[in-house]
Amino acid sequence: MIEGGSVDRHHLVPKVRGGRETVFLHRICHRKLHCLWSESELERLFYDVATIRADPEIRRFVAWLEGKPATFWVPTRKTRRTARSRSPRAR
Repeated sequence: MIEGGSVDRHHLVPKVRGGRETVFLHRICHRKLHCLWSESELERLFYDVATIRADPEIRRFVAWLEGKPATFWVPTRKTRRTARSRSPRAR
């Protein structure tokens, strides 16, 4: 990662839900997380890096990003799928 505009801090438990612990993420990956999951889902299901990395959609996204420059950016669109279909507990 390159410090500056390409890196964001992500609260593992959303800040609005009392989270304090943060991790550094590429800006585009951070946006993707928030496009995929609501604050409630992040708090309940995706509160650690291992769980986030294990999600199939995130794995595909990261594979797509491989080989692109660290500062690569495109707008991230919200998904139309339901939360239940993305939940690790629904699998």
